[in-house]
Amino acid sequence: MIEPIPPITLPPAKHPEQEAVWLEQKLLRWLDEEFLPEPANRRIAERAAQIYKRHRMEDENDLGSLVIAIIAEMQSFDFSDSFYGEFAIANAVSDLLMDSLGVDRCCGQ
Repeated sequence: MIEPIPPITLPPAKHPEQEAVWLEQKLLRWLDEEFLPEPANRRIAERAAQIYKRHRMEDENDLGSLVIAIIAEMQSFDFSDSFYGEFAIANAVSDLLMDSLGVDRCCGQ
């Protein structure tokens, strides 16, 4: 039987504002490189970073919970000027955070 991948827990946030700035910059770069640089990318990155920061300030360390929060809260974002949606953004945030932790995204190790 295959063992489930254990949850990924981020270290406690010591400086959530700095984490959010880092995330916004990384996400904006990813958005611009994935398809096209477009004005909506900045707004998307800002909003995702705000959501992330607020949840980290509330002591949320579980990556899965952060992803669900981004999906839920980005549903009200107007993506009409973008190639993206809330699921793509949440997945990108997850990938960026896992990369920063040195987690192999293939297998959760």
